[in-house]
Parts: sequence; structure tokens; C-alpha cells
Amino acid sequence: MITLSRVHSFPTTEEVAIARESSRMLSAFLQTRSESQRIDIFDDNGASHPVLVPVSALRLLINILSETGKGCAVCVTPIHADLTTQEAAGLLSISRPFLAQLLERGDIPFHTAGTHRRVRYKDVIAYKERRDAEGREALDALAEQAQALKIGYE
Repeated sequence: MITLSRVHSFPTTEEVAIARESSRMLSAFLQTRSESQRIDIFDDNGASHPVLVPVSALRLLINILSETGKGCAVCVTPIHADLTTQEAAGLLSISRPFLAQLLERGDIPFHTAGTHRRVRYKDVIAYKERRDAEGREALDALAEQAQALKIGYE
């Protein structure tokens, strides 16, 4: 599995326009009933070269183009990639020292490469999903309490 994350190099105005249009066109022609689709790539001489592409890869390409079409830059990260503690902290929007505490407590698995800690991308995302789910559960519980106490909107 590969996911998208934003990076700091933004697309040009021309790239945004091209991405927006190509995202729209690919979405319109994507056949989701098959596992792959044939697309034609044209070289500099105008010769067509058919390429068989998995539909899952085309969906990812549409997501990339959609984000680019909004003016966002994207970076594709393999799910099995190792991250530095700074990269992992950035993904979680927390400080590196706080991430270090999470690692030491065992909340997120890590391994060492020499003297440096490394965290697998999939483990960071799993932690984020758990944290987000716990946050939603807490908000739901607060909303239920507010309803029971007749606090808030009625």
C-alpha cells in the first residue's frame, strides 16, 4: 500500500491546470469493473504505445493529479518505508521529543539503524488511526453527556 503526503515543492500554475484536467478525464474513463486498463502513451514522434495499467495504480494517479490540481505537491511513500523520528513526528504533527516518549513507552514500535531510531511508516499510520479513533470516541462520549445533562443545543 502506498499513501500520499504533502511536500514543500508546489506545482506551477500550468501543472495545476494540466493536473486538474487530466484528473477529471481519467476519472471519467476509469473502468472499475476490470482489474486493469489499457492506456496509450505517445512518444515524441507521435507513435502510440499501449500500456496495461492496474486500476489500483490509476486510482492512485487520479488522487495524485487531484491534489496537484488543487495546487498541492504530493509525495508517494511506500507503506514499508522507514522514517526518521523527525519525519514520523511531522506526520503526526507532534514534536520529535514527544514522539521519542511514545517510542520509549512502546506506543509505536521502532528499530535502530546504528545509533538512530527508525519508525516504519505503517506503524506511524496505525498509531495515528488509533489516536484518531480514541479522539472520536471521547467526543462521542462528551456529546452523549451533554445531551443527558441538556447542555448545548436543543
